[in-house]
Amino acid sequence: MKALRVAVAIAMVMASGLPVLAASEPPPGAASCSGCHTSGAATASPVSRLYSRDAGEIMTAMTGFRDGSLPATVMNRIAKGFSDDELRAIATWLAAQK
Repeated sequence: MKALRVAVAIAMVMASGLPVLAASEPPPGAASCSGCHTSGAATASPVSRLYSRDAGEIMTAMTGFRDGSLPATVMNRIAKGFSDDELRAIATWLAAQK
């Protein structure tokens, strides 16, 4: 029983320090990105692929869409619905996807 407690404690410590992993559940809002942004590298699309892109680059684009400094047709309306923390979680998750 003691060994199980130690194993669970180690797993919890390790999990709390890990970045969002590719296999993790997407944060709220991230799953809807795939409606326009392809997740497959081989799929041709005029909309940019977000998976594996730099999280800072995604965050910069999303905040630019939100504050209107980047031109957009749809993304400006979508980005306004998210806080900085929510956008950061989405960007981090998308960047971790392969």
